[in-house]
Amino acid sequence: MSETVLLVENIHKSFDQFHAVQGISFVLKKGEVFGLLGPNGAGKTTTISMLTGLIRPDQGRIMVEGINLLEQTNQAKMKLGLVPQELALYPTLSARENLSFFGQVYGLHGSQLKKQIEQSLEMVGLKDRANEAIKRFSGGMKRRINIAAGLLHQPDILFLDEPTVGVDPQSRNTIFESIESLNRAGMTLIYITHYMEEAQRLCQRVAIMDQGQIIALDSPANLINSVGQGLIRIGLNNGHGVQVQNEARHLSSVRSIVHHDDFLDVQTNDNQAALLSIMEIIRRVQAKLTSLHIMEANLETVFLSLTGKTLRD
Repeated sequence: MSETVLLVENIHKSFDQFHAVQGISFVLKKGEVFGLLGPNGAGKTTTISMLTGLIRPDQGRIMVEGINLLEQTNQAKMKLGLVPQELALYPTLSARENLSFFGQVYGLHGSQLKKQIEQSLEMVGLKDRANEAIKRFSGGMKRRINIAAGLLHQPDILFLDEPTVGVDPQSRNTIFESIESLNRAGMTLIYITHYMEEAQRLCQRVAIMDQGQIIALDSPANLINSVGQGLIRIGLNNGHGVQVQNEARHLSSVRSIVHHDDFLDVQTNDNQAALLSIMEIIRRVQAKLTSLHIMEANLETVFLSLTGKTLRD
């Protein structure tokens, strides 16, 4: 059985009257890449801030390799690395000088610090640019040095909070390759993003968050299979949505159909067959079609089927 490296039980966090995180629980296994997926404002960053000891939960328990993060914070935090969404670099210093500073913050010195700097630079593919000032780097290169800083103390679990925001496609692929290389070397990673295609590529399991809660947790493949062949979103004029829903729910090509506002969200077993049959119902009841979106099954459609909105809303 795989070793549990992170145990999260029923954590909550509120800011005044706003409930940012409401009862999140999950278990992370050694060597896993675990995705935390959701739209902006879903509670992802607050969750990561609690899991890395930056803020305390109002209630709940967090265990890092058997160490209670809330009771033995410093000991547990030494096993954790965090790559924040905001760049934490000094622009006038070189990449190597930045890493030297952060390494000393972690308590590294002398030959050990030099060794860890070289290994981190190698891992993110910037060893040949190590002596250049950060201000000369592209956005993608800065992101990669940000990752290198989080690796210096060789954490057991690395948290990456939106590490590809604002980077070009080439830099994004380099970041992906670095993450995959880290995982092959045995590192456990938690990857926070609102880009479903990144989670599908990198993660063995993903938790989808909305409004401070985990609403789904499984492998990307299983989550995608849960919505069948795809999702059709149909916009109708007022007054006909319920009638079309009642007739369409009996179709063999329809897995489920939900009516909300002026839309029908249809999970299908066969997109083409379902669409043809529903269009015939719409014609027969003389409803007015206002919009039509046909989506192949992916994590975006999983989220849409669960919440009625897209990940980027």
